[in-house]
Amino acid sequence: MVGLEETAAGHRPPLPLPKTQLRTRSAAGVLGENETLAQVAAAFGVSTTTGRYVTETVAILAEHAPSLHEVLRELPPEGFVILDGTLIATDRITADESYYSMKHRRHGMNVQVVAAPDGTPLWFSWALPGRTHDLTAARAHGVIQACLSCQLLILADRAYRGAGATVRTPYYGRDLPEKYAQFNRDHAWLRAPGERAFARLKQWRIFRKARCSTNRISRTVAAVHAIETACRSG
Repeated sequence: MVGLEETAAGHRPPLPLPKTQLRTRSAAGVLGENETLAQVAAAFGVSTTTGRYVTETVAILAEHAPSLHEVLRELPPEGFVILDGTLIATDRITADESYYSMKHRRHGMNVQVVAAPDGTPLWFSWALPGRTHDLTAARAHGVIQACLSCQLLILADRAYRGAGATVRTPYYGRDLPEKYAQFNRDHAWLRAPGERAFARLKQWRIFRKARCSTNRISRTVAAVHAIETACRSG
């Protein structure tokens, strides 16, 4: 196999791609296409041992993901952000109750997303077991307190009712007074672009159904966060 066989002099011939580029492309294959290490190794003509450098590359990328406080240093001129949670589906056995989301009726990991008013993803949280409620997750990650500290309004769905602080959720109930009904319509209109943030996350196929250990999902989300941030920065 190219790059692996010993030469007559006992030295390995150079890989077709520089190591850094090879590892980056391998990581892109795993994250973007949800390929296995065996598939990545076959695609680049290397061994699965070399393919395992993907884990190392993902870890390095994850270290460059901006923190929530870094993101909030530059507040959106509109004066608000959109907060919502999503489930990263995983391959888990039925006994793993903590990973089973009653809302989504499947196993996975809860990830909180903070998006700009136009739907641009600003921040992805670390992953928590799928059973975690969105409001609990938001509090655990410090999202509500961080936005309160800088007096930034948060638009969120009914899952965040009772959050208080600067969080605004729709009014609940039937036959609402017109002013409350209008508030709900305006709230839904302003929050709708937040779905684009989820679309950006789920375009990375590894998040459609992650095969890796749940212990690695947080680092994988952070790596994608770093890539998305770098792409926006040019």
